[in-house]
Amino acid sequence: MQTTINPQATLKKHFGFDQFRPLQEEIIAGVLNQKDSLVLMPTGGGKSVCFQLPALLLPNITLVVSPLIALMKDQVEALKANGIQADFLNSTMDDNDQEILIQNVRKGEVKLLYLSPEKLLTLIPFLKSNIKISLIAIDEAHCISQWGHDFRPEYTKLGLLKETWPEVPIIALTATADKITRKDIATQLSLQNPMVYVASFDRPNLSLSVRFGVKKKKKLEEIAAFIHARKNESGIIYCLSRKSTEEMAEEMTGFGISAEYYHAGMSAEERNKVQDNFINDRTKVICATIAFGMGIDKSNVRFVIHNNLPKNMEGYYQEIGRAGRDGLPSDTLLYYSIGDVVMLRNFIEDSGQKELNHEKLNRIQQYAETPICRRIILLAYFGETLEQPCNNCDVCKQPRKTFDGTLLAQKALSALARTNEKVGVNILIDILRGSHRKEIIDNGYNTIKTFGAGKEYSFHDWQKYILQMLNLGLLEIAYDENFNLKISQFGKEVLFENKKIALVHSDELEKFEAKKKRDLSIDDTKDLDADLFDYLRGIRRGLAEKENVPAYVIFSDATLQDLSRNKPVQLSDLLKIGGMGEFKIKKYGNTFIKEIKQWLKQNDVKTPKSDTYTETFKLLQERYSIEEIALARQMHETTIYSHIAHLYTKNEIDNLDAYISENDVNVVRSAMKEIGETQKLNPLHSFLKEEIPYHIIRLCLAKINKEDEEN
Repeated sequence: MQTTINPQATLKKHFGFDQFRPLQEEIIAGVLNQKDSLVLMPTGGGKSVCFQLPALLLPNITLVVSPLIALMKDQVEALKANGIQADFLNSTMDDNDQEILIQNVRKGEVKLLYLSPEKLLTLIPFLKSNIKISLIAIDEAHCISQWGHDFRPEYTKLGLLKETWPEVPIIALTATADKITRKDIATQLSLQNPMVYVASFDRPNLSLSVRFGVKKKKKLEEIAAFIHARKNESGIIYCLSRKSTEEMAEEMTGFGISAEYYHAGMSAEERNKVQDNFINDRTKVICATIAFGMGIDKSNVRFVIHNNLPKNMEGYYQEIGRAGRDGLPSDTLLYYSIGDVVMLRNFIEDSGQKELNHEKLNRIQQYAETPICRRIILLAYFGETLEQPCNNCDVCKQPRKTFDGTLLAQKALSALARTNEKVGVNILIDILRGSHRKEIIDNGYNTIKTFGAGKEYSFHDWQKYILQMLNLGLLEIAYDENFNLKISQFGKEVLFENKKIALVHSDELEKFEAKKKRDLSIDDTKDLDADLFDYLRGIRRGLAEKENVPAYVIFSDATLQDLSRNKPVQLSDLLKIGGMGEFKIKKYGNTFIKEIKQWLKQNDVKTPKSDTYTETFKLLQERYSIEEIALARQMHETTIYSHIAHLYTKNEIDNLDAYISENDVNVVRSAMKEIGETQKLNPLHSFLKEEIPYHIIRLCLAKINKEDEEN
């Protein structure tokens, strides 16, 4: 295929996709225009392509800062599987391997180099003196912020990068950052007027369910039934303590489930072995603390179960985001109890930033106990408004009765606006109820127009309504401004534009019980597509074991499902399959075509007859070279040229200028006159002293014959 500087063509060639996901193209254009960028995009939303694709188009190397060795290894394997020059440099490599890699970097043989923040900082003097850098990408950028849920001190020194390379654009990427964290990331990295891109945090393929107060024995039975209903699928069970991960793995094994545990108390060797087993589908379920998951890029995790309440929404969102990264339907299930809340509050008392962490725990508890669509709450926490219920969470399946809460919300929003958004929840409620407590009088809040505007509701009722307003995204909490309430853009639409909202009656909330029975079964009906999917999954597993890479690095489940639906029997048909880039079509295309044909034959499914000329024509249209077509189709190049000659005579191809010159045609025409009109290649080849190859003669004959016919 010819070299291209077209991002969309590069996307198809290297990643196998015809279209960009939302915001990707815009972000890539900004990077190519040397702009600093801050990208917020959900796990599985396509963050990596935002720096990997520009790296292929930029002239020099791209440095990628990544926090975990396993994460680097995973991404580099996936890039290499797409035919991209990528590598990583970390402390596990011996001096000789590091030196070899450094030499490859010097020679320009590496387009993307992954490093830990510590490694990059130690290499700054060498890189500055010896290597030209086009782009720096900071992955998991929330780690730099004290407000982030996964703060890492080693990230805080990355501000040096902009000092060292002021002209090199930096792209910072994260899947989990609220507004405060976003602001902090940009400041800490010294980003210059960064373009800020916030993609939708919605992952509609993930179902959301919560179970409250289920006793241990019953919970274990439910979890086992949930997993058995999803046979052959991978999943993660998150637990609060190391001990509980071991107990959970033992319990699941007792139910006949392939399960292992993972936590920070294990040796690095033990953890790597468990992770490797999971990544390569030898183990189906991992029972883990939150130490597990950040370092993997496994796209076919089909479920995430939380055995306990997470400590904040950011962590919960990141953990459930490890399911369904390939976009296929996946399930999340959260169990929690009052005991979880007590335990987490005890943890917080022994930590820094107690007030902030208590407030964040409040928000995840509110999410777990909500009577309104869970996805609305989850997205509102990250500043995104979902105006309609998602119909893919347990609350939507058991909805509460609502009323038009627009006027009630406008009272609260108006009162907050009149305080210049300088108060928290309790004072706002006191203003609405007309309280004459000292703090209200001292600040003059008793003189504002909305003082006492909501006195018909109790303090308890107002707490519930304001909580709903927070969950709906009308209000936000400014953690860095003494936890004061702020009116969101959506809230302003409700206040000033009379945007309608629905609230749940406070008495209805009292009736709401979290002990909902969840239907743990899934549709397990078999059809031809599902059977073929299972068959191809076996083929993929065999290739993965042979190459010693995870199965999803070969092809994602989404690609296998696409293959199962479309049942391609010609190489050109693979061009329509998502995730089938040029490199993978050449490497695996014939194998999968052969296996699909064989499976269809075994199952008495008729296949359309293939036209070898049409097959070549389609590949030519996709700008594959003759050499690439011959290699992919496992044919000799002269055969492909004969196809081109045939296509030209049938008017499928307009001209042959790309393959022969006018001089070639004249030489062959003269030879024909000398030895007598002939359409045979051998006599012409011999007469021309074998100086003109057979395929050139064939194409010249096609052009001569067509011109003679036209004349």
